[in-house]
Amino acid sequence: MAQSERIKPLGRLLQRDFFEAPPERVARLLLGKILVQRTRGRKPIAGRIVEVEAYLGPHRQPADPAAHSYRGPTPRNQVLFGPAGHAYVYSIYGRYFCMNVTCEREGRAGCVLLRALEPVEGLDQMARNRGLDGCPTLLASAAADARRVGIGRELTSGPSRLCQALGITRSAHNGVDLLDPSSPLELRDDGTRAGRVLVTRRIGIRHAVELPLRFAIAGNGCVSGPKSMRRASVFSPSCSVR
Repeated sequence: MAQSERIKPLGRLLQRDFFEAPPERVARLLLGKILVQRTRGRKPIAGRIVEVEAYLGPHRQPADPAAHSYRGPTPRNQVLFGPAGHAYVYSIYGRYFCMNVTCEREGRAGCVLLRALEPVEGLDQMARNRGLDGCPTLLASAAADARRVGIGRELTSGPSRLCQALGITRSAHNGVDLLDPSSPLELRDDGTRAGRVLVTRRIGIRHAVELPLRFAIAGNGCVSGPKSMRRASVFSPSCSVR
């Protein structure tokens, strides 16, 4: 079976204009969409986006000191200042990776951090990538139900875990176009809607912690840091960044 035929049930590729908008808008709309990783000769690995954080570009007032683009373009963050819909992958602690999606028009450097996925395809490969393939209980749960809370939390709950599960690295994926059908990473829409969205402050940062820029699908067990969602508000069209 051709690779494109295997991917088809995971929906259609998102379009560029979807991402040419402020990151707080793109972040909410990304919930429920699917991130697909493709490697030649293997079945695809895919997860549904259930938690994200928005980071604002330096053109915004006030600026967002928690964003990697805060001090302007550098060799490390130059992808952020390019076209929308590309992957910005960076390393933390010298061994783990996190992935952002670029937003807004070229030069504005808004982005959305992917914080958690709900496994959809390729759970066995995710477990191998995470070094959990020797855990029979985990794999038995995966085979029985791809949406079990336990497997999702072990595999793809957290920005570094999801990158490890999908085999995402800076050397292989930084700068790739997520909207290109030949890309090793793709963002797709299978028609699923997020339903209720919870909004909280961002976590794991030191600056601009008061901004309500973290978004998650209400009640999803794969969300990272679930205790911090207890004080979340439910998103409505009137919500805005303060």
